[in-house]
This record gives sequence, structure tokens and C-alpha cells, in this order.
Amino acid sequence: MSGNQRPAMIEAIGLSKYYGPFAAVRDVSFKVYQGEVVAFLGPNGAGKSTTMKLLTGYLAPSAGVAKIAGHDMSTDRLAGAARLGYLPENGPLYPDMTPRGLLKFFAEARGLPPQKARQRIEAVVELCDLGAVIGKPIGKLSRGYRQRVGMAQVLLHEPDVLILDEPTAGLDPNQIHEVRETIRKLGQSKTILLSTHILQEVEAMAGRVLFIDEGRLVFDGPIGQLTADGKPLDHHFRRLSSGAAA
Repeated sequence: MSGNQRPAMIEAIGLSKYYGPFAAVRDVSFKVYQGEVVAFLGPNGAGKSTTMKLLTGYLAPSAGVAKIAGHDMSTDRLAGAARLGYLPENGPLYPDMTPRGLLKFFAEARGLPPQKARQRIEAVVELCDLGAVIGKPIGKLSRGYRQRVGMAQVLLHEPDVLILDEPTAGLDPNQIHEVRETIRKLGQSKTILLSTHILQEVEAMAGRVLFIDEGRLVFDGPIGQLTADGKPLDHHFRRLSSGAAA
């Protein structure tokens, strides 16, 4: 593909994760190149979230290597984490803090100098459209706003790579549209791996699909390659899921 002229910003090289005899992820390999927005699909329990945690260094692999911007996340995690923004599904937020307080806290935790911290907080508040709620307790915000607070926190240190696990889960259609627009804007300058169950989101935001089933990667290619037969994406989702009728 033409993307391989650009550097690989996310790499899974033979990644496996075992829990006793159970393989959550089995020998998964792929690359996501600079400037790509790639959708990571699969049924519940297929291994998507585990793979994302392996890529981000939150989990140690049983076998294989995960790299972010060329940094091995087992041996050079701090350097990789400096280039990475990770939004886990239902990411932890502090309900008693305000978005402003939370962003200041994370700016200090990441060691941003005060002037840089102020600039970055202002930038992510504007990008994620948080001005109306910047001084309200996070626990009082709608789920859509909480998701945007999480996104702002992820973007604070200007990462090159974003890994987003179900960023639109539980949102209403208006909130989904807002998050989609934010991700589309980010996709102009970032490398993004995005997990979602909403197939319309895939076609709206991503150019390529990775499909995982029972811990194995079973498809890696452009969306158009999946839907070239004229059948909708949900048909191919069922076809690629184990046990489903073709």
C-alpha cells in the first residue's frame, strides 16, 4: 500500500497474550503508518481491547513486540508514551474535579512548563469544545462531555499517535457526531487506531480496517476491499466473525 512510504507509527509484531491456557490475542501483526486513520473491528471478546493495551504498554505481551513511533513498549515505554495518547473505554476521570482542574493536574504530571501548559489547555479546550463546562464538576457532566474531557486529556501533550477504544460508546447521535468531527479533525495530523462497534463510524472516519476474531487478525485492508461486492459492512462483520454464516 502507498502508506508504507511513510514511517510506521504503530506496530504489532507477533503479539500474543495468554491467561493460563486461554489465548486472548494470538500472533497478531500489523502496522499503522503516519497519517492513517484505521478502524479496529471485531465482536465482543475478540481481543480488541487487549491488543490496544498491549500496544500502549498497559499490558505486557506473552510473546511479540509492540512499538509506538519506533519505541518498544516493553523496554522503552516512557519514550513511546511521550508520543502516544490513549483513551481507554470508560477511561478514568475524577468526578469531583473540573475539566480545568483535571487538565492542569495532567499538565503538571507530564512535566509541561507553566506557559506551555496554559497554551495546551487553551488549545484542547477549544478543540474539544469544552468552554461551556470548563468550571463544572466532571461528575455532573453528560457522558458526551465526559468523553470530550477524556479526549482533551489525551491530546494535552500533543501526541503523534492516538489509540481510542470505543470513543463513542454510550453516546447519543448528536454526541457521536461531535466526537466524530473531533476525530476527523485530528486525523488530518495524527495517526489514529480506533476501536468501535458503530459501523457507520468506520465508513465516516477510517480508510482501512483491521478485523480481529478469537484473538487472531483475520482481515487487514481498505474498507473498499471489504465492500467491493456491494454488500454492506455489517454483512462482512458477520462473515468475518467466527461461527457466523457467510
